[in-house]
Amino acid sequence: MAIKQYPIEKSVRYFWISIGVFTLAVIFDIISGLGVVNAIARLFDSKPTIILTEPLVKPKKIITKKEDVIIPSTMNDPYKDLQAIVDGKEIPEKYKDIIIDSHHLNVDSNPSIGELLNITVDKYSTYLELFQAGITQHEMYPEDDWVVQKLLHKLATKTIKHAYEKEGGTQFKMIVKYSDGYRAMFKPMRNTRTQQKNINHFYFNDYERHNGEIAAYHLDKILKFRRAVPIVGRSINLTSELFPVADDELFHTFYISPAGKVCFTGRCDTYCDSFHGICGNPHMLEGSFAAYLPRDKRAYRKVWRSPWRRSYDKRRLNPWEVDDNYCQIVRKIPPYDSGRRMLDMMDMAILDFFIGNEDRHHYETFKTFNENDTFIIHLDHGRSFGLPFHDNLPILSPVKQCCMIRKSTLKTLLDFHNGEKKLSAALNDSMKSDPLSPVLWEPHLEALDRRNVIILETIRNCIKKVD
Repeated sequence: MAIKQYPIEKSVRYFWISIGVFTLAVIFDIISGLGVVNAIARLFDSKPTIILTEPLVKPKKIITKKEDVIIPSTMNDPYKDLQAIVDGKEIPEKYKDIIIDSHHLNVDSNPSIGELLNITVDKYSTYLELFQAGITQHEMYPEDDWVVQKLLHKLATKTIKHAYEKEGGTQFKMIVKYSDGYRAMFKPMRNTRTQQKNINHFYFNDYERHNGEIAAYHLDKILKFRRAVPIVGRSINLTSELFPVADDELFHTFYISPAGKVCFTGRCDTYCDSFHGICGNPHMLEGSFAAYLPRDKRAYRKVWRSPWRRSYDKRRLNPWEVDDNYCQIVRKIPPYDSGRRMLDMMDMAILDFFIGNEDRHHYETFKTFNENDTFIIHLDHGRSFGLPFHDNLPILSPVKQCCMIRKSTLKTLLDFHNGEKKLSAALNDSMKSDPLSPVLWEPHLEALDRRNVIILETIRNCIKKVD
């Protein structure tokens, strides 16, 4: 029997293809800092491929009872060492890589989207148009902005003219249109205030919470970030306010449950079937209404993959979960090697730790501004405030690994820790203006003061390393 000869041309071709794939993998490795194996996986659009191993922060027993809460031993510590650094005229040289005065990173001007895109606003402009045109290079809205207050009132009270499901995503979201061009993103109530996250569910299987969206907006505001989209709560009548204005596809998903409640479903990936119907009580349903961001193509947003995203796999870990020096790689990669981006990542990690949000896989910035000299938009906080008695330490890994924090952020945290009004009380006062108040279950508020101490202790440990 003749032996079939394998053409040498094919061997050469496959050899060069292999070399090309490996070269591209190395390029991805340099750009992303995720390792060659991970880079090859990304070439084929697959999941990160860090093999099962021990994470840096080993999972602890998830606490679901108040009596089991671990109270930090430094709850009553005034952190005078950190306070002295913040109050000083200048940060000591040896701490300048840890506590960073970021004023020098900001440009003198702070142009708005309206100024850069020549958007004309006048007395006939809606509050939504005023808000969108007023977004600046360094913040979503200014402190004590009356426009945002008026806008949220409109979203909570105006008559809904049209509603349809937003395509994509794992959970149901709805686009709501009002008269005069007002729009909002609606997320319906799926959990009661006191219902905790199912501890056997992964972060990507958890229900989104409408009240988590509302509370995260208020927390972002009182932490002086002002990078979150304005959000307000509202209770709507499914029968009289939503059913008549739903588009055909949404209209045909309405039904009456065996318990006599008005329900509907959707077409999302995970929780959009009759097993997970969205139901009123029996007609009324709470939800969060987020102001729409500009739709002008010149104000589009760029989506970035977070360096500290999770693997979204039940059996695999990402590099930051197994390499305590991971931040040193990230620091060398654009856009994290200069400008404000790395400090914004630290602020976002602090916000996520406060609210218990593990679902930060991507983030966005406005293309209108210099991409590395504008703020990270704080979006999508539905998977938050699920475990009030459990402090999820891996969420704080960016701060712990990079040992970096803005001076202004540290000052805010110390002010709440040592001041007459704690962070929990400040957030509670801020949320009293929302139509769905009380927005949060009391244990979630108590958790904020405990987590504030954990953040301060993390920064103190960074200082100790230098000393």
